[in-house]
Amino acid sequence: MASLFEKIRPQFWDTDDGGGAGKSLFDYRRIWRFAIILLALVALIPLMVMAFIDYNVTRHSLESENLLRTSRTTSNTRRAVAYFLEERTKALEFLVLDQGINALRDSRKLANVLASLQQSFGGFVDLGVINDKGRQVAYIGPYDLLGRDYSGQEGFATAMAHGTYISRVFLGFRDEPHLVVSRKVRDNRTGENYMLRATLDTDQFNSILQLDLPGGGDAFVVDRDGFIQTPSKEHGSLLTKVDLGIPGYSDTTRVERVRGGDGREYTVGYAYIHDSPFIVLVVKRTRELMKPLQTIRMELLWILISSILIILLVIVGVATYMVNKIYIADQTRARTLHRMEHTNRMASIGRLAAGVAHEINNPLAIINEKAGLIRDLFIFKQEYAHDERLLGNIDSIINSVSRCGKITKRLLSFARHIDVEMDEIEFKDLANEVVDFLRKEAEYRSITIEMDIPENLPPFISDRGKLQQIFLNLVNNAFQAMNDGGHLSISARDTACDHLVFAVADDGCGIPEADIKRIFDPFFSTKKKTGGTGLGLSITYGLVQELGGTMSVESEVGKGTTFTITMPLKGTKPEDKNKA
Repeated sequence: MASLFEKIRPQFWDTDDGGGAGKSLFDYRRIWRFAIILLALVALIPLMVMAFIDYNVTRHSLESENLLRTSRTTSNTRRAVAYFLEERTKALEFLVLDQGINALRDSRKLANVLASLQQSFGGFVDLGVINDKGRQVAYIGPYDLLGRDYSGQEGFATAMAHGTYISRVFLGFRDEPHLVVSRKVRDNRTGENYMLRATLDTDQFNSILQLDLPGGGDAFVVDRDGFIQTPSKEHGSLLTKVDLGIPGYSDTTRVERVRGGDGREYTVGYAYIHDSPFIVLVVKRTRELMKPLQTIRMELLWILISSILIILLVIVGVATYMVNKIYIADQTRARTLHRMEHTNRMASIGRLAAGVAHEINNPLAIINEKAGLIRDLFIFKQEYAHDERLLGNIDSIINSVSRCGKITKRLLSFARHIDVEMDEIEFKDLANEVVDFLRKEAEYRSITIEMDIPENLPPFISDRGKLQQIFLNLVNNAFQAMNDGGHLSISARDTACDHLVFAVADDGCGIPEADIKRIFDPFFSTKKKTGGTGLGLSITYGLVQELGGTMSVESEVGKGTTFTITMPLKGTKPEDKNKA
């Protein structure tokens, strides 16, 4: 993981702001973090808001659809149950009007009527006639109920009072659940009241509630006290109290979310059946109904997470690319500005050196001419011709003048190479010129300078002045890194691909590994407290690239540093490369 980060780490990652005024302008990591946060907020907040709105709209739509479906199912079931009861109640009214009470009290005719009802409508179990005392005076059916007293039952008084009665499901004399409908009948001849009572088939009644409901739904009937009248799958046994709350009476179908006895949340449709004690309940598990929402939620969550990851990846990539480009542009601008500054400074120094050399050369020429004339005169004069001490002093003057002449020539050579001039260069000569500038310091500090430059090293085409600056900077850096008594090595070798490789090695303090990647950055210096500007290696690196070469460094703390420069045998001017 760490090696992967090392590979993708942008160039600006290890830079510092350099301190001072306006340091925030060069805190690239801060700019990078700010760009990522700002872009992420701008991109992700609308996305998350849209996802939240979409989720809520979907949830409300699904809830509304479930409530509507439950309401529709409940209403349809109520109509079916109401129709079943009304049809049979109307059948009893028709019998009363068509047959009359006297015919119905006849067991034979009553049996024929029951057979006709079972054949025409179905759902009739038995049929009986009860007088105004509550005694069943006629009965046709599978039970022995003739003569039973029904005066104490709720249905008898209600039917006599209101004319029609539909019972709850109850056990009665037969001790098994059944449902009856009753119709009051008046004997106009005697003025006595009777009640025509029919028992309905509960299996047929129950079959109305057998609905194919999704998600473990349940449909059943309870009475107005909450006792279950038809079988329920999971909300109680027949004639027991249902574990759901029963809302107050309403003419319309209602759908509510309630908590059941088992702690689950249910979506319950309620519908009161008119003129009966029944309430139709259609019960569905809310969690089952909302399962499609869970699927939608997971899909939405995955889409949201994927979108966020893609957006963040793009934002990080774009922010890194842009900040890296800004960093490179700043570095390039800084190098250019300081190269211009350095060039102007070197040009000033060159002009000064040329003036000094010119002013010194004139008196040197006079001294050399006069010293030579004096020597010739002494040689022709027999008096001084054999004075070795006198001639030796004159030779010393002439040699010193010659040495001063070489120094002024170097100064003039340095001044001439401020502008780019491509010459054929012998590296050994160039190395000696550079070392001569620092030879006195080396002698003073007891620094040993070793040169490993083959005699057959081929000459190469390059800019002498810039090469002098390059190697002078490297040797200067080596001197600063070494203690007194150090060792400096300058070597060169030829390669088989038209390039020369030069190396400047010292046994100084070395460079920490964390700083190696930054030593060519402008203003990066570990010697700022001792006056270092951080521009020497940056300018050197720029000059090497300008001449078409490459530069690398190897260093180990406490053991020394080696700078390696690879230069082409045939260099070209920078303006030529730009044209190419």
